[in-house]
Parts: sequence; C-alpha cells; structure tokens
Amino acid sequence: MTQHAPVVLDIAGTTLNADDRRRLAHPLTGGLIFFTRNWVNRQQITEITAEAKSIRPDLLITIDHEGGRVQRFRTDGFTHLPAMRRLGELWMEDAMRATDAASACGYVLGAELRACGVDLSYTPVVDLDHRRSEVVGDRAFHRDPRVATLLAKSLMHGLLSAGMANCGKHFPAHGYAVADSHVARAVDDRSLKAILAEDAKPYDWLTTTLTCVMPAHVTFPKVDAMPAGFSARWLKDILRGQLGYTGAICCDDLSMEGARIAGSAVEGGIAALNAGCDMVLLCNQSKVDGGKPVDALLDGLQQALERGEWQADPDSETRRLDLLPQTAPLTWDELMHHPAYQRALERLP
Repeated sequence: MTQHAPVVLDIAGTTLNADDRRRLAHPLTGGLIFFTRNWVNRQQITEITAEAKSIRPDLLITIDHEGGRVQRFRTDGFTHLPAMRRLGELWMEDAMRATDAASACGYVLGAELRACGVDLSYTPVVDLDHRRSEVVGDRAFHRDPRVATLLAKSLMHGLLSAGMANCGKHFPAHGYAVADSHVARAVDDRSLKAILAEDAKPYDWLTTTLTCVMPAHVTFPKVDAMPAGFSARWLKDILRGQLGYTGAICCDDLSMEGARIAGSAVEGGIAALNAGCDMVLLCNQSKVDGGKPVDALLDGLQQALERGEWQADPDSETRRLDLLPQTAPLTWDELMHHPAYQRALERLP
C-alpha cells in the first residue's frame, strides 16, 4: 500500500533547523506551508525549498498567497496583487476584461511562486461576498455565485498556465458566517438546500477544474454537528457523492479555534482523515515550545494509524501527488523576460 503522507506543517524561522529536517523526513509529512515570517528574500526562500526537496523529493511546498491582504511574499520583486473583490468590481464595468485580468493574476501569482520553488498556493477563495464575514471580506470575488465561479475559473486558468494546481476554499461556505473561525466558533444556520443553491454552487460548477478543496471550519447545524472539515456528510456524501468532486481535500489549520470542537490537533487530524480529508494542515505550532505540538501531531497520528483509528488511503496519496507541478518552473530571470509574464503584468487590474 502507498504510504499516505497527509500532514502539512510549517517551520519557525528563515532556515531549516535540525528539528525541521527531522519532521520533514517523518513518513506522515507530505507538505510544508510558508508564512511571511519564513521570508527574507527570493534567494533565501529558493534555498529553503531546494533543501526541503532534497530531504523529501515529493514534498508539496505550499503557501496562502491570494493577493490583497493575504499575500505572504511582497518584497524583492514580487508583484503586489489586488484583492479578489477588485476583479468582481471590474466585472461590473467590463465582464470580459475582468476574466482576462483574473487569468493574468493567476499567471503572475503562480509563476512568481514557482520561480522560488513553491508548488501550490491555497487559492482561489470562492466564498460569496455576503458582506457579513470580516475574515472573508474583500478576499471574495463577488456576491453572485456565477460571477465568483467564472472569475475563479479564469484565475485557475492563469495558475494552470504557470504550471500550478489550485485550491478552492472554503467549502461549502465561509462568507455567510459572521465569526472568524481562526479565533471563534463560526456557525451558519441556513438549510442544506439554501447553501447548495447558492454558496456551494461554485464547487458544483468547478468540479472538473478544481484540483484541491479546503473545507471551512464552519458548523452548519442543520446539516451536521461537526464543522465541514470533520464531516463525512459534507465531504463524502455531498462534495464527493452529490457534486462528484474527485480531487484532493485539505483540512484547514487544526490549531484554529473553529477546529477545537474536534478536540486536540491529533483528535482533529484523525476526525478529518476519517471524514474524507486527504491532507491536514497544522500552522504556527513550530513556534510553540520548540515545535512540540508538531511532533505531537506526527507521533499521535502514527500511533493512531498503528491502532487502526484511521486508515492510510492510497487514493489520498495519489491526489496529494497530483498537486505537484508537472513541468519545470522558469527561473526568476527567465520569467522577467518571458513575453506571457510581461503581458500578464500589463493586464492586471
């Protein structure tokens, strides 16, 4: 059986230390996520990605890099990308121009990250802009699911042109719940019918285009008592069964307040994997007590696997590996002179 490597972890600093190297070599580690604190400049981040890949060649190196206020790398040549709401506003002025601008954003975003060794950004946000959620806010394209879907698809086309996969988030909806699931328990009390008719529509319309989906740490009490990332009803029955989605599912950060309903990070990880997630994120815990929470998750999941509390799924590992780029990236210098990149910069909103 293929070894399932579901854990995506982070590192505390701007270089790999002995603990980082040991954790990256752990059989359950399948990914690395970068934050702004890991950034000094392009050369330094490229060296980290190369060293991480030398330890684990199939490691998926990821980042939250959407544009607007969620953009981890902003200096040393990185283009400042607009918040996605700007594309929605442009749609209202000139819809076709907006789709081209979205593709330009996706291409610039993907190509710049790939030139530094990053494989995947958790983007696009396909939550609807209900003007209720502060944490979503201007990260969403539009209130209309049709507009959000077409702009997301255009952005994903740009990512694809740069050789990068995509991640739609946060399934089925984070735009209606008022609370920020990073720091509070977020609840959306609408019916399943209402959610599927509107907020979850992009996932229905993008099932053949999405390569990864990140569930929301939002509880929908009329559907399931557990947040979507820990709910087999949402992930297996609805996302995979009803909507027919076949790509990867990555659980959002297990240390977020919205995940605490599932218990500790280890209990949450087990619950997420059993619910149908292929990967689980643990963020910002490498800074805590020398990274003991990261070791606790890796060791706890390993022990739980040996006890049969979750099963290694070869399909999950295949879906994770499918997110790795299939082409070599352009170097930064090559990219700067690449006609498609120069054109994309001109088409940004």
